[in-house]
Amino acid sequence: MKLAMPRFDHGQVLVLGDVMLDRYWYGDTKRISPEAPVPVVKVNKQENRPGGAANVALNLAALGSGVKLAGITGKDEAAEVLSEQLKSAGIVSNYVSSSAHPTICKQRVMSQQQQLIRMDFEEAFSLQESEALIELAIETSSECQVAIVSDYAKGSIQQPTEFIKQAKAKGIKVLVDPKGDCFDKYAGAYLITPNMTEFQTVVGEVNSEQEMVTKGLELIDKLDLEALLITRSEKGMTLLRKGYEEFHLPALAKEVYDVTGAGDTVISTLAAALACNTQLEQAVALANTAAGLVVSKLGTATVSGPELRIALQNSQGAERGIVSEEQLMLALADARAQGEKIVFTNGCFDILHAGHVGYLEQARALGDRLVLAINSDRSVKALKGEGRPINPVERRKAVLAGLEAVDWVLDFDEDTPENLLRKVKPEILVKGGDYSLEEVVGADIVHGYGGEVNVLSFLDNCSTTAIVRKIQQQKG
Repeated sequence: MKLAMPRFDHGQVLVLGDVMLDRYWYGDTKRISPEAPVPVVKVNKQENRPGGAANVALNLAALGSGVKLAGITGKDEAAEVLSEQLKSAGIVSNYVSSSAHPTICKQRVMSQQQQLIRMDFEEAFSLQESEALIELAIETSSECQVAIVSDYAKGSIQQPTEFIKQAKAKGIKVLVDPKGDCFDKYAGAYLITPNMTEFQTVVGEVNSEQEMVTKGLELIDKLDLEALLITRSEKGMTLLRKGYEEFHLPALAKEVYDVTGAGDTVISTLAAALACNTQLEQAVALANTAAGLVVSKLGTATVSGPELRIALQNSQGAERGIVSEEQLMLALADARAQGEKIVFTNGCFDILHAGHVGYLEQARALGDRLVLAINSDRSVKALKGEGRPINPVERRKAVLAGLEAVDWVLDFDEDTPENLLRKVKPEILVKGGDYSLEEVVGADIVHGYGGEVNVLSFLDNCSTTAIVRKIQQQKG
């Protein structure tokens, strides 16, 4: 699957749930205590990080998404630290302040990238406080496309049914990171993301892939969900939907240092992508990539937009760029094995202009992969006359290969790309300009095997010929 980086800044996500403060003490361990058989840690660094639902919000902000957060805190120093950190990240936070309960804190002691002990400071919130949070979340959900219910079983999310109902009525997709041995309270959500242990706690032991799929679809029916995403540790993720084939994604992490917060990264990336209208399978694949990044970090961590973009480029860069005809055929075979739709277009592309860029982006949006075939220097001269091309073929290919919309670029020496079309056999042939479908070179070839032909328009007043003519006039 070809993944593109979404415009995360075009989406707005609400997070509601158990907010926490994760505290870390770091130090060296060189001796055992004389008081008890435990290591002595000489603390030399302290760090505070938002945790739980607050970490989900921080993950969203790191990706560039708009974020609102609703949670319950105590009236204490931890709440002040948490608020300040979230504010500095650009997160709009709204809290129910509890006089009876402290802000949830988790204190970890770390040495040499190992966690030696964790101490939890928490008390379960009351039903009244939870109901107040639900009311707050409903009030603050305006302008959001997606909402995340981040349930850590600390008492913030006790009866989310009314929130899910009202959010659904507003067209807001509700994603749930669930907890507990019964998921009934999440009924009506768009999607829930249990890990394998949580899933089996609810549906019973799973002994095969098919049994997992069967029980997952039964859970979707029971809870009236649109989808179920099961995170499976070293086995990756599985997306289940009624009426669709199961969608499996392998784990991508090469080295795993710490799984703390990995589930937060998955659901936040998924929500951020869905909020800017990314298709569900694409959003899940992006979440899987982000999860592979975050588990290679120590402690509660986030994945930034630039980190995710670089990971996508690195994972797909070897499959893209300037290719020979032989390399292209191998790449196409691999792409089609993954069910990807091939789009083909061709042209001289002598001086790249805004019309070309917009046209190629439109062409690429019609399928999964775009093949761009450009005329050789001899072929351009035969079509355009003396003095053309302005840029030789190697330079033209180098510039075009750098465009995000283009997967593969190669040149052909004939006056038309018909021989290449017969070999590539794209699902869609695209041409730009004022052509009728019958005038498109190769249309009969593509229609002959059941392919599709589309004609797209360049931007007005954009053409290489016009640019060359204007330059010549200015020189004159």
